[in-house]
Amino acid sequence: MASYVYIALFAPLIGSLFAALFGDKPKTVITGIVTSALLFVSWYASITLLGYVDESHVVHVKLMNWIAAGNFNVDFGFVADQVSVIMMVTVTTVSTLVHIYSIGYMDHDKGFNRYFSYLSAFVFSMMVLVMSDNFLGLFIGWEGVGLCSWLLIGFWYYKKDVSTKENPAISPAYAANEAFVMNRIADLGMLIGIFMIYWNIGSLEYETVFANIGSLDGYTITMIGIFLFIGAMGKSAQFPLHTWLANAMEGPTPVSALIHAATMVTAGVYLVVRSFEIYSLIPDVGYFIACLGAFVAIFAASMALVNLEMKRIIAYSTLSQLGYMFVAAGLGAYWIALFHLMTHAFFKSVLFLGAGNVMHAMDEEKYIDKMGGLGKVMPWTMGIMTVASLALAGIWPFAGFFSKDKILETAFSQNHYFLWFMLWIGAGMTAYYSFRLIMMVFFGEEHYKKYGKHPHEAYPYVIAAMIPLAILAMIAGFFEHSFVEYVTQLL
Repeated sequence: MASYVYIALFAPLIGSLFAALFGDKPKTVITGIVTSALLFVSWYASITLLGYVDESHVVHVKLMNWIAAGNFNVDFGFVADQVSVIMMVTVTTVSTLVHIYSIGYMDHDKGFNRYFSYLSAFVFSMMVLVMSDNFLGLFIGWEGVGLCSWLLIGFWYYKKDVSTKENPAISPAYAANEAFVMNRIADLGMLIGIFMIYWNIGSLEYETVFANIGSLDGYTITMIGIFLFIGAMGKSAQFPLHTWLANAMEGPTPVSALIHAATMVTAGVYLVVRSFEIYSLIPDVGYFIACLGAFVAIFAASMALVNLEMKRIIAYSTLSQLGYMFVAAGLGAYWIALFHLMTHAFFKSVLFLGAGNVMHAMDEEKYIDKMGGLGKVMPWTMGIMTVASLALAGIWPFAGFFSKDKILETAFSQNHYFLWFMLWIGAGMTAYYSFRLIMMVFFGEEHYKKYGKHPHEAYPYVIAAMIPLAILAMIAGFFEHSFVEYVTQLL
């Protein structure tokens, strides 16, 4: 099974290097096809590991002895356990379909080959992050994700700020730099936490750290937990390090789907879930995480209620849903946080890809008050985005109903009634802004005719790439009991 670990990990890297060979050449469709195929190979290996890994079968591989200096030894090792395998499957499922979608979306872009090289490198970095068996390897993947997000958000670096009153926009280069700098500030906190772990335990391997963390005094454990969470706050855009997330919409839309659904912003939640042995010892820090998450859930939803920019509405909804995940993780319901992370990845990626279809059809128009009536000319996109919005709003029997309901149930059953009330209000706001988006874009008066737009449906294979994600947004919630049995073997 070790070979499957290597295949899952390195297939995206091979795809990235292959696309890089054509980086300065005109569009070469083969780069999109090869990178998508290699992502599919990674997905197949991840699914195989999902079927193999259980309580008695955890795959642990050591690639090489990475750092050996005196008593300081760090192996380049990777682990496929219940948590990492769930993340691997989620990441590769969404990434494969985003790659296929991107072949159509980036069809006329002069940076086609460069784009696929960056996108596959992004997935590889995320796989390193979730598969590493130690905090230093996780940090390398963490920084790789940050670097690739900078490259992809600033992909259209040559575009300038637009200051017109009707259609203002910041430059992609500014948005990329903002995301990069803000995350570096948070990463310093995480790095201090990792240093503290090594200073007090003498190892960075998860097994050793979690076996010995209980022997430290309460103050040290608390400081480690706080510093690690500072890193998670930056990557998952929690207040006050949240401003980069909405501005990151200046990158290509499939990048937004990947950042918001499978990579980047989910890394902070993964870090807290992976470090559950630490946070279970410091419930006060966990409660702070939950309170911050509940605040962000309402705070971000309030911004989504009034925004008119299509991708920003969806971006703020991501921020709100990350708040829900942190409430679950903060209250010790780690499997629920992971479950919502997974279901959210499916329906949020569909929403962004659907937004890409709409904006592409509308000559890159991004304001929903200039749309309306698009359901007549884009029925497939409308249907798929409606399914995703139903899941986001938490309507039965869609996936979001099951995962979001569990988070509210956790808050209520632990007598955190104020947190429960905030999440309940946030759920109502979510339903409102979800359907506000659908109604203003696909129904009502056809405002786009005033602006001389001639929208059309997306390519058939672009729609085909979205359908599996829409199906998962419908059915993923029904796997709740299997998910609980599987993940709670570890958590």
